Amino acid sequence: MRVIQGQGSGLSEVDQEDYSVLIIDDDPNIRHFIRVVLTDSGYQADCAVNGVQAMTMLANNSPDLICLDLYLPDISGLDLLRQIRADAAFKDIPIVVITVSNDRDTKLECLKSGANEFLHKPLDYAELSTRVSNLLRVKRYGDLLKQYNATLEAQVRSKTVQVRRHCIDTVMTLTRAAEFRDEDTGCHVARISHYSKELAQALGMNADYSENIFYASPMHDIGKLAIPDHILLKRGTLSKDEWVVMRTHTSIGKGILHGHGSPYLEMGAEIAESHHEYWDGSGYPHGLKAEAIPLSARIVTLCDVYDALRSRRPYKTFYTHEEAMNMIRLGDTRTRPGHFDPDVFNTFLEINDRFAEIYDESFREADFELGYSKLH
Repeated sequence: MRVIQGQGSGLSEVDQEDYSVLIIDDDPNIRHFIRVVLTDSGYQADCAVNGVQAMTMLANNSPDLICLDLYLPDISGLDLLRQIRADAAFKDIPIVVITVSNDRDTKLECLKSGANEFLHKPLDYAELSTRVSNLLRVKRYGDLLKQYNATLEAQVRSKTVQVRRHCIDTVMTLTRAAEFRDEDTGCHVARISHYSKELAQALGMNADYSENIFYASPMHDIGKLAIPDHILLKRGTLSKDEWVVMRTHTSIGKGILHGHGSPYLEMGAEIAESHHEYWDGSGYPHGLKAEAIPLSARIVTLCDVYDALRSRRPYKTFYTHEEAMNMIRLGDTRTRPGHFDPDVFNTFLEINDRFAEIYDESFREADFELGYSKLH
């Protein structure tokens, strides 16, 4: 069917000759009569003599309307009607049932099964033409509505992609800002992204959640932008007062990220604030315990500990994957299994080889953006 844009009314006009009708009837005289009526009215008309031929023709070229005889040689018209309506591809095609029967129950059964009109033989030329015209007019408006909705959906998808790209660009800008403070930060946040996504997926989180945490987790330490260099980059153990300052990066991070509406930034804010909270309540800044800690933060907490153990820092050496795993499993002076959500911890143990792969892959990539996108 070809749709031509009209003027004045704002509605579209339809070229009648582009409407196609499938006539399903084993009586050659009836087929000829209906075909003449339809072609005289400006429609294209094709014919099928039984149910098998009709379904083959439907599969090859879906018509705009069907005229269906109720009595066919290979299958009843009612069964064929039900078969047609059971296929989602044909659910919107108007169907006119044509029969010699005047039985009320048969008519009701046809209408219940999806018939749009019910005409009796012998057929009246004017009635047939009018019923077909009315049904095709309704179909035209349905087609226009579907086209309009499809256009709106395409526009929404386009806008959604633009918004998503803008949000991701914001994340990248923030993480680059953090990178300027510490040359190791770029690869660290890239790895955290991939650790977090892998762990979220292994925990059974859906695709949206896994994507959100992929882009939110790199901002977990964004509050360190406000920490003085002499504390952030200090070689050796921080003093008590310096630890007080260092710990403020959690609330500062939340303040930077919260309230902007982006799902990445909102999740980033809860991670920034809570990724040093521990399952047993011994963390900071609020001493949250167990499920009071957002799941996203519980995931990133473990990922951050793993990567911190693997990474060289001004105040520490780095550990191999095996050494890091032993320290996480058994605990040491700074970390212990009780810090972690048991479900997150056990899932991490199951997929820890994937963490090693991510670390080794990104470790070979010096540039942050390349390291980030290469793994994504």
